[in-house]
Amino acid sequence: MPRKVTKSLQRKINPDRKYDSVLIQRLINKSMLNGKKHVAEQAVYGALEDAAKKLKLENPVEVFEKAFENISPNFEVKSRRVGGANYQIPFPIQGHRREHFAFMWLVGSARDKKGMPYQKRLSTEIVDAYNGTGTAFKKKEDTHKMAEANRAFAHFAR
Repeated sequence: MPRKVTKSLQRKINPDRKYDSVLIQRLINKSMLNGKKHVAEQAVYGALEDAAKKLKLENPVEVFEKAFENISPNFEVKSRRVGGANYQIPFPIQGHRREHFAFMWLVGSARDKKGMPYQKRLSTEIVDAYNGTGTAFKKKEDTHKMAEANRAFAHFAR
């Protein structure tokens, strides 16, 4: 008997105040610690402006969108047990899951850097993602390499 199909229960996220962008609001929400949204908001806005200055571009939203697109994965690998052996099976990623990975890699790599304020760490990570370098971009590349290496097991995916 098939499983029940559930309706999508995605919350509607309102756009941020400054740039009117839902993506930036989601970045603010992912950056927030201990419910301090104002602190996260200031850090993200400052990081976006710093990144735009470093790249000598006018619009911080365009910088972030390009950086975000550069670190969004297209494939992921999932473990599946087939006949007593575990296989890493590549699956394409779509929608919110793709965005979730990109946000978590960006915020996680910014938090892992030490020795400077979060705003500067996030700014450098955004610039690196824009240029196709950095920790978050490397995570995407590693995920794609893993999916490519296990492409032979794709027929196990239903």
